[in-house]
Amino acid sequence: MKRTLTFLFILFSIAAQAQYWLPKSSGEIVKHKYYTLSYNEEEEQANWVAYKLTSKMIQGLAERKNNFKADPKVTTGSASLSDYKGSGYDRGHLCPAASMKIDQQAMSESFYMSNMSPQVPAFNRGKWKSLEAKVRKLTLKNDSLYVVSGPVFKNMKGEIGHNKVSVPGYYFKVIFFPRQKKTLAYLLPNRKIEKEIDTFIVPLDSIQSFSNVYFKGFDNAL
Repeated sequence: MKRTLTFLFILFSIAAQAQYWLPKSSGEIVKHKYYTLSYNEEEEQANWVAYKLTSKMIQGLAERKNNFKADPKVTTGSASLSDYKGSGYDRGHLCPAASMKIDQQAMSESFYMSNMSPQVPAFNRGKWKSLEAKVRKLTLKNDSLYVVSGPVFKNMKGEIGHNKVSVPGYYFKVIFFPRQKKTLAYLLPNRKIEKEIDTFIVPLDSIQSFSNVYFKGFDNAL
């Protein structure tokens, strides 16, 4: 009986911890195998995408297929691939495909359109890509990290496609180091960036006030 209760307590603790690290915002919560998102129907993209990143996920052998597709779990319907066609904007991953190499399902789910946001090509292929690579290097050093990425719907650049997908003015990425109980937050403009990535480190409170996404779990851990 004691073993059963202990086992149940461990399961409850794991589930509570997983929920604890999710940020708070408006929007429909959608859970996939390795990441969770909050979908903003008005802007036709996620408010945020959150996931625990481990060394195993980075070092997997799953191959990138570029199979972009609508997210069947978004009850109101996600943006579509055609929204981005001819728009001049990249389908920017919020949860990177290169961080979802643990298995083919994880890789495939990273290509749901709910995980995409319209990014200036020079930004997506430049400093945003560099920041994603930096997060992976930090993960290999620390074994596991919690990561939250999302758009900021201010200084907007217009809309694209028949679903009127909003083009955000900024993006944020928040990284929590569970061992050190330390948080690192970035806020970057959606444009070509020449400066070094660390120039865009900001206090976590700045992300919260600027984006209306709240990091209760991260705050309590500081």
